[in-house]
Amino acid sequence: MFDEQPKLKTNLDTDFLKLIAVVSMLIDHIGGALFPQYPVFRWLGRLAFPIFCYCLTVGMLYTRDIKKYLLRLGVFALISQPFWILAFNADDFMGNLLNFNIFFTLVVTLAATWGFKEKKWLLFAGALLLLALVNFDYSVNGLILTLIFYLCRNKPWLGASLYTVNYLPALWLGDLADPLALKIGGWAVGFEFFSLLALPLIFLPTHTGVKINKWFFYAFYPAHLLTIYLISLLPLQF
Repeated sequence: MFDEQPKLKTNLDTDFLKLIAVVSMLIDHIGGALFPQYPVFRWLGRLAFPIFCYCLTVGMLYTRDIKKYLLRLGVFALISQPFWILAFNADDFMGNLLNFNIFFTLVVTLAATWGFKEKKWLLFAGALLLLALVNFDYSVNGLILTLIFYLCRNKPWLGASLYTVNYLPALWLGDLADPLALKIGGWAVGFEFFSLLALPLIFLPTHTGVKINKWFFYAFYPAHLLTIYLISLLPLQF
């Protein structure tokens, strides 16, 4: 898939991974917007974000122009924001203008990870603070993931271990009052635990040969949000 010597020993079948991620995200968003009473949609959706963060890390390592990469993400973040609000918070559009969609999270996460890689510590610190203080979807967790993927790019076993440690607390930190938690008797597992389903996809190489135009993945995000919003306007009973 890549012309130069791989910089990672993890899965470089990124078009296949992105396809899984967008399907997972679609399931997640359909569940969140149209079927909130069924948490299984949200459980399956937990694969999307870590896979996107992993593909972001791969993209950072292989891009020829980090500024163009950031610009592409930033443009689609801006395009997607109104559709994101309409899909999930249409009743309070203005009140959610500063609740930023995942593309914004990926932009700032990419800037932080690249700053770390290039030892541009002011950029890294500024982006980290931005993620921590501003209402970005997933907050700093994306940066934690990208740093794991970057630092362990040649040690998949270590990356998989740290990835597991990042999500393992959800096994015992679930809340029985949380409608998204998996309830087993009197025990609640936080729904973030299902992010571990993405672990083998990220750390075990596949060779599917799937190739999809990169613009599809950019355009899919605002397009599916608009579609979900339009469906929500229909007089249907879910």
